[in-house]
Amino acid sequence: MEYRFLGRSGLKVSALSFGAWVTFGDQMGVDEAYACMKTAYDQGCNFFDNAEVYAAGQAETIMGEVLRKAGWRRSDLVISTKIFWGGRPGPDGKVVYGVNDRGLSRKHIIEGTDAALLRLGLDYVDLIFCHRPDVDTPIEETVWAMNQVLQQGKALYWGTSDWSAEHIRRAYDFARREHLIPPLMEQPQYNMFHRQRVEVEYAPLYDEIGLGTTIWSPLASGILTGKYNDGIPAGARMSLENYQWLRPELESEAGRRKIETVKRLAPVADELGCTLAQLAVAWCLSNDDVSTVITGASRPEQITENFKALDVAGRLTPDVQEQIEAILDNRPAGEHNWR
Repeated sequence: MEYRFLGRSGLKVSALSFGAWVTFGDQMGVDEAYACMKTAYDQGCNFFDNAEVYAAGQAETIMGEVLRKAGWRRSDLVISTKIFWGGRPGPDGKVVYGVNDRGLSRKHIIEGTDAALLRLGLDYVDLIFCHRPDVDTPIEETVWAMNQVLQQGKALYWGTSDWSAEHIRRAYDFARREHLIPPLMEQPQYNMFHRQRVEVEYAPLYDEIGLGTTIWSPLASGILTGKYNDGIPAGARMSLENYQWLRPELESEAGRRKIETVKRLAPVADELGCTLAQLAVAWCLSNDDVSTVITGASRPEQITENFKALDVAGRLTPDVQEQIEAILDNRPAGEHNWR
């Protein structure tokens, strides 16, 4: 395993990490989650990602039970959660929200953090993210609240997820001005089809404020694996009831173009002796501004296969990169921070 510093901090995270989104609580119980997390851990993964909204909190509960069952040293792990959508399962199985259960108010950040720690069975998380920007709460209130969470030892670092560069900069500048702890990391979507924000919009922030990135969806919701090339197979993410919102993108004209691009990437993967999924993850790893790539899986074998992307990344020579660029034909306009 390769370990990278998380932004301009002394914290090292495994280049490949494992997240609970989609699977924990929706597809997997404790035993299945344990098998997957242990496989990742045994291959050097030290970062495990979660959020209060995943399976309405059940994902955190499951991860907490796995951690207790595994008995790993807490200091060997980097555990995260994300705060924005609170809520709890109602009697009919649907999520019930109280009037202050969403957003980044001081109240929800403090109460949401406490609830997440209770579900995880932990005294603290290493990373805590503001899961989305909150247009209804002043950034100043959010920064003060996150600073309080860190000062109380309930989290060690804080950051954002899917925030604009402008909002990250505002939060950072306010924190510095008020002598508070600034955001360290951002968790954006990043893959071969989704590039603008990581490669261009955030480019100045990597050097200027030391922003780290913990990217999600490296496989573009599975499209880059090639499994949707001939339709939606049974059991795939887009066949699940809770993830039907993903289907329109796949079934649109833009989605069909993505499928054709994936088919054209297949010979490149063949030449490298890897799968399409490994190629897609390796491509993300080749960006030095990516601190860690969050992977997901419902079976241990998928994790083993995904983690082989570390070896593939070393084979992505400049010639291969240009071959991939020619196929993607979507290099974002603007000043790039890499390649």
